[in-house]
Amino acid sequence: MNLNTPIRKAIGHRAIELVLGDITQQHVDAIINAANCRLAGGGGVDGAIHRAGGPSIMAETRRLYPDGCPTGSAVITSAGNLAAMYIVHAVGPVWNGGQRGEETLLASAYESSLRLADEHDCQSVAMPALSTGAYRYPLEDAARVAIATSAAFLSQLDASRPLVLVRFVLFSPDALAAFQQALA
Repeated sequence: MNLNTPIRKAIGHRAIELVLGDITQQHVDAIINAANCRLAGGGGVDGAIHRAGGPSIMAETRRLYPDGCPTGSAVITSAGNLAAMYIVHAVGPVWNGGQRGEETLLASAYESSLRLADEHDCQSVAMPALSTGAYRYPLEDAARVAIATSAAFLSQLDASRPLVLVRFVLFSPDALAAFQQALA
């Protein structure tokens, strides 16, 4: 597997793509952020997006969403200094052994993100592996949920909708391998 070549699977006239890279450097319409429920900024993907995008993103989330965002949901803001037009802040679940609805909440976070991107007429989105960092969701399980939810969403979109590309931007070769296995 060449880690620099995108892995792509067609879903009708749309596609899911897997790449190893930095989500803040993606030239897409929307970047999905792995946010916490307070939308308070943090480490990992969230910290990288806020650092690269600048303080206007945090100011906007505080103004528009003072009560934060529930787990399994998402909200949208402008993208600050990033190349994207939007950031969709998705709140995935903390892993607690799989017996507390984590799979449903993770699927809901991805679906909510894609719905917001679609409602804002995005053609392309870049997504991380939600909940797999500090929230400890097992990578293989998270990849399966992410790919299945994204494929189902794309296949159910009306043909006139502009969303044609869901790109998972993954942080390590292990994450890329897990998502490639789920995509197969």
